[in-house]
Parts: sequence; structure tokens; C-alpha cells
Amino acid sequence: MKQPAVLDEKVKRYENLLSRALLAFEVSAQDNSHLRKVADDFSTMAQAYYDDGRFFLEQGDKVNALACFSYGHAWLDAGVKLGVFKVSDGNLFTI
Repeated sequence: MKQPAVLDEKVKRYENLLSRALLAFEVSAQDNSHLRKVADDFSTMAQAYYDDGRFFLEQGDKVNALACFSYGHAWLDAGVKLGVFKVSDGNLFTI
């Protein structure tokens, strides 16, 4: 029988994933284009969710921290799928 997920391990794993992903993408949309604004919004949201996750961790709220790290990474993955971010690491993104 499979063991249930351990919250501490999962929070650390997702925080690490988002932290690394925030450093591993380039904006591929052209300057002054609508897609550049989308890329900027997506990357801002990802960073904000990372920062919120760190705040929740400092407060001892691991469940909300995990949610923030997951949502933050989803913004980056969405940008990759949309084509506004260029990445090369299939371990950090869904490519």
C-alpha cells in the first residue's frame, strides 16, 4: 500500500521547484507586444506566489504555502505552454 504524502517533504519539494523555475526561463515575447505584457504578468504572478508561500511558511502555515508554490509554478508552466517563455529544462517545466 502506498504511503500518504508527507506535507513537510511536499512543501520543500514544491518550494525548491518554483525557486529553481523562477531562475530558469527567458521571456520570448517581443518587446512592446501584447504577449510581452502577458509574459510580464505571468512572471510577476509566479514571483508573488513564491513570496506569499515564503510568508506562509514563516507563519507556520504549510498548507497555504504549498498552495502558493503550486500556483506560482502553474503560472510559469502556463507561460511555457503559451510560448511567452523559453525554457530548456524538462524537469522544471511541462515542455
